[in-house]
Amino acid sequence: MAGLRDVIVGSGAVIAVLMLSGCLGAEGSAKGGDIDPVGTWGDPSQTSEPSLSLAEDGGLTGTDGCNRLTGSWSVDEGEQVLFENVAMTRMFCEGVDDWLSGLSAATIADTTMTVLGQDGSEIGQLERTSDTPESD
Repeated sequence: MAGLRDVIVGSGAVIAVLMLSGCLGAEGSAKGGDIDPVGTWGDPSQTSEPSLSLAEDGGLTGTDGCNRLTGSWSVDEGEQVLFENVAMTRMFCEGVDDWLSGLSAATIADTTMTVLGQDGSEIGQLERTSDTPESD
């Protein structure tokens, strides 16, 4: 009887681990959905305009048109890109709309990334300009 109980307990532990691992996001991958955000969004050659570069390894770099951004990204089960641990410089730039500095998440439809703020509302859009990340 003890042998059967050990098998049941062991099986339950394996099932619990497998279920919990399915809840974890995969940084830098589209594990949670079918979208592939890797690439360059916006035109980084336009230094006064916002752009993002999302690397295959989950790294994020970019600019809001004035300040530099760096951080990480992941894709959740709802096919949203989540921006995490984003740090940025805080320079004063007169006449620059720094909307990208409020990024929290994004959705992607075709070649358009709709950037969402902390409250989930749209704060701006970026067009995909390359399927490969911009190198710094």
